[in-house]
Amino acid sequence: MTASLDDVARAQRARRTSFNEASARTRLELMLDAGSLVEFIGPEQREVSPHLRIFDLPEQFDDGIVVGHARLEGSPVFVAAQEGRFMGGAFGEVHGAKLTGLLRAAREIGSIPVLILFDTGGVRLQEANAGELAIAEIMRAVMEARTAGAKVIGLIGGRSGCYGGGGLIAGCCSALAVSEPGRIAVSGPEVIETNRGVEEFDSRDRALVWRTMGGKHRRLLGAADVFADDTVQDFREAALELIGLVGAFGPDRLKAEHERLAGRLRRFGTCKDAVDIWTAEGVADAETVPDLPADRFIALADRIGRTSRDAR
Repeated sequence: MTASLDDVARAQRARRTSFNEASARTRLELMLDAGSLVEFIGPEQREVSPHLRIFDLPEQFDDGIVVGHARLEGSPVFVAAQEGRFMGGAFGEVHGAKLTGLLRAAREIGSIPVLILFDTGGVRLQEANAGELAIAEIMRAVMEARTAGAKVIGLIGGRSGCYGGGGLIAGCCSALAVSEPGRIAVSGPEVIETNRGVEEFDSRDRALVWRTMGGKHRRLLGAADVFADDTVQDFREAALELIGLVGAFGPDRLKAEHERLAGRLRRFGTCKDAVDIWTAEGVADAETVPDLPADRFIALADRIGRTSRDAR
């Protein structure tokens, strides 16, 4: 009875806790089964970046990512959670190596799902070459793990979004869950504006940023498979749903993904704004989509039915 009451209290706390505002460790604490997380290369091992001190920048003893194994609803999972509060969750040499190692472990076992809680602005400028190499290694490791039979689920709802190399890695995952605060893109708003001009993309127009890169648009476009409300409990439920839905990976699925992306380009390639895409999808009053509460938006997304589960 005591354990049951503890579980209820824990679920209630997870339901009250914003995924967006929580730290990486709080997200894992409330998402996973109580006391089940066993961390690999934890803070006590002091595996810090060898590069940051050269630039007189602060270090963090887990280098901004928590990796380990745990249980979710009684079943084993590998987990990785980026800490967006440390250097924007950016990838460096140690940060990347921890995620690569976790994925290689999943590849060797082949049957345990991997949850990646993305919260990243991309590669650390101070570790550019090492960070870019880490992204390439992680993408390869994701595909090797999937080929070996492991499901790799990305969860995106952190403050830093999922940008740069993180966006590329997310595109390699078996499936994605995203919340409204979550954003997914390879190039961030400021990067696009700097390289193409404000006429191409005004990074100060926050409404434009969110309707172009935000979770609602990504879900309606089929770039994310599940839309979650901004609570840790909702992301836990989304992770369980996706683990149960994802199928086997192979050449046929990869070919289907290529065909889906080509079809998306044909259908929406001339659209100038996300609102145009939503209108083409048959959404009535498309301009009101950003204001929809989570439950109404989920109902809308389910009705439209665009999803990438049949591909990826």
